[in-house]
Amino acid sequence: MLHTPLAKHLPHVSRLVFGCMGLGGGWNKDAITKAHLKQTHECIDAAIAGGINFFDHADIYTFGKAEQVFGQALAERPELREHMYIQSKCGIRFEDDKGPKRYDFSAKWIEESVEGSLKRLNTDYLDVLMLHRPDPLMEVEEIAQVFSCLQESGKVRNFAVSNMQQHQMNFLQHALDMPIVANQIEASLQKHQFVDEGVYAGNADGKDLNFTPGSVEYCRHFDIQIQSWGSLCQGLYTGGDLTNASQADINTSILVNKLAALYDTTPEAIVLAWLLRHPALIQPIIGTTNVERIAASCGALNVTLSREHWYALYVSAKGHELP
Repeated sequence: MLHTPLAKHLPHVSRLVFGCMGLGGGWNKDAITKAHLKQTHECIDAAIAGGINFFDHADIYTFGKAEQVFGQALAERPELREHMYIQSKCGIRFEDDKGPKRYDFSAKWIEESVEGSLKRLNTDYLDVLMLHRPDPLMEVEEIAQVFSCLQESGKVRNFAVSNMQQHQMNFLQHALDMPIVANQIEASLQKHQFVDEGVYAGNADGKDLNFTPGSVEYCRHFDIQIQSWGSLCQGLYTGGDLTNASQADINTSILVNKLAALYDTTPEAIVLAWLLRHPALIQPIIGTTNVERIAASCGALNVTLSREHWYALYVSAKGHELP
């Protein structure tokens, strides 16, 4: 059995992903500095040391600087490219003189975005291209055509989506000649609606859930890799500021630290192990640029939570017992 569905397309891909959104010096127009490049090298090294060989980007992250500084690092160490997988995303356009913030899955924009990412990343191809957020105006036949062209040219090897629901994936897949290999969604111990959706089926207590029923099962049935963004909960349970936190979050932070001691690991590893314990073989994305937290996160691969501890964390994060 493969350790992740994505391993069918990316052999030996790591169970964890390093998220590059924080690279490049922040969401501003400031120039990339030597310090930013040094940080990128350190993050890459920390990820590789922890067994991570998969790096997640998007054309918009820090206004393109995340890809650019990563590409500068690859230019200085070109030997790294053949030992890693690179994923990037397109489809979000910020407000400009042409219009407001919007989504764009037109063939023209997808093609332009890929060319821009390849140039910034200093690479000839992307291992995975993701459509970042669903575009209500998407024409699936147009997407299928540009995907085929990008694949035939060798610029993109696999295609995926992000923040999509099962009916959107199904509709798009019927138009494509290649499989959708992954769907990246917000999922974590704090953002546990992907679990609630099944637990509250037919229960009035779940009437306000904002997660499409069956999306997790759809991905599992068709071997679509579920990737989770926001996996570390922005440090909420691992030393973050709890001044304005709910009682449930405070209690969960305490429990996470107790379990870290019990399993002889780090709080970060426990938070990620909760995702890894799910049978959907979720692939968590680690978004920190703190090398100590990267190392602490990689310890999750050595933790298998018991059923009781998994439920204890889930119920604690919810703040009340299950129905």
